[in-house]
Amino acid sequence: MSSPGTVEGDERIRLFLALELPSDVTLELVRWGNEHLSGGRPVTSFHITLAFLGGQPRSVLTEIVDVLHRETAASEQFVLEPARYRETRSVGMLVLADPSGRATALADRVQSGLARLGAYERERRPWLPHVTVLRFRERPRLDPPLPELRSFVPSGAAALLSRLHPSGARYEVLESFALDQEERMRP
Repeated sequence: MSSPGTVEGDERIRLFLALELPSDVTLELVRWGNEHLSGGRPVTSFHITLAFLGGQPRSVLTEIVDVLHRETAASEQFVLEPARYRETRSVGMLVLADPSGRATALADRVQSGLARLGAYERERRPWLPHVTVLRFRERPRLDPPLPELRSFVPSGAAALLSRLHPSGARYEVLESFALDQEERMRP
């Protein structure tokens, strides 16, 4: 577990929980995006959102992080793999396949735990594992090839602070937890 970020007082913080990507996956997504994505602002800080909590009082952060820690500790290892590129009205995303269903089960447990705390309202649509790779005002209607990625194991799970900025949101890791079984066993 690591906790490099800090938040003072009991102000409201813009918070989300996410799976972190291994560095080789991040490097490939940057390379792929530079080569195949246009018509918007490329994203360079990649993650797979488990739950976006929006503005939360600082005082509930410990309970929120406890849910993430408990559920990641109980999670069996899983792999994700690129499935397709998809555009919504404002973002381009790399949709990921979850062959074992374990990532989806983790997201479900995290979201349920957060809902029990009163910190999260479940969305009607099912959770979709994806990485946002492009933000835009008008859909560029791209059809890029998939990045040259094989199946991968997320490197961890984190609670992140999202600070809005004119050039896009900036993220700060508040707490992170290893997903790798060997990493969990290290002192």
